[in-house]
This record gives sequence, structure tokens and C-alpha cells, in this order.
Amino acid sequence: MDDHTLLIVLTIFVIVSAVALLIQACMLIGLLVVARRLQEKIMPLIPQVEGVVGVTRRIVERVEKHVEQIGTSTSAILETTKQQLGRVDELLTDATTRAKVQMERAEMVLDDTMTRVQQTVSSVQSGVLRPIREVHGILAGIRTALAHLGRAGRPTVDHATSDEEMFI
Repeated sequence: MDDHTLLIVLTIFVIVSAVALLIQACMLIGLLVVARRLQEKIMPLIPQVEGVVGVTRRIVERVEKHVEQIGTSTSAILETTKQQLGRVDELLTDATTRAKVQMERAEMVLDDTMTRVQQTVSSVQSGVLRPIREVHGILAGIRTALAHLGRAGRPTVDHATSDEEMFI
């Protein structure tokens, strides 16, 4: 390449670079203008945002205190609940044990009562009913003997016929 061509290429490169720098400068000026407009719009909001941030900080501090109190109260309530549940468990265990003992005692008393009733019934049967049956049997025998002796010797013909008809 000769010098003249090299000079033209360099000139074109410099012109392209100058145009690129000019475009870049225009863009930066445009960004500056937009940033200033944005700043003008945001600046009035800064005191309001600072106020909101301050209120938010105070609220967070109050909430932290309340959360601490709630945590402390909750821990105390849980501890009390654990103690009460332990007492209730002990009470239920004691009541269950006592109920079992009382049921066993009631069963023993019932068994003893049933045994005594059975013995009493057996004694009544052997001591009262057996002699009554024996006396009743003796009286029935005496009655039958008296009825047999009270009849006149031989049965009448009507009676004998009646007995035969019943037998047939």
C-alpha cells in the first residue's frame, strides 16, 4: 500500500472515531438532562420517604418490644402448661389406680356375698325345706292310709266297673 491510500484510510478512521465520540457526547448530555429532570421529580419525595422511614423504624422498635414480651409470656404460659399437664397426669394415674383397687374390692365383696347367699340358700334347703318335705311325705302317707282304711272293704260294682273302664 502506498502512502496516499494509507492516509485516506487513516482519515476515514479518524472521521468515524470523531462521529462516534460526538454521538457518545450527545448521549451523555441526554442522560444528564434526563437525570436532572428525574432529580427534580424525586427531590420533593425525599422528605416524605425519610418520614416514612422514621415512622417505620419506630414501629419496628415497638414491634420488637412487643415480640419480646409475647415471647416471654408464651414461654411462661408453656412452662405453666407443662406443669399443669404433669399434675393432671399424676391425678389421672392416681385416680386410675384407686379405681382399679376399688373395683377389685367390689369384686371381692360381690364374690363373698354371692358365696354367702349360696350357703344361706343351701342351709335353708337342707334345714327347712327338707324337713318340710319329709313331714309332707309322712302326712301324705297318713292321709292315704286313712283314706284306704276309711273305705269299706270291697269296692262297689259301680266303682270297680268305673275303674275297669278307665283302665281299658
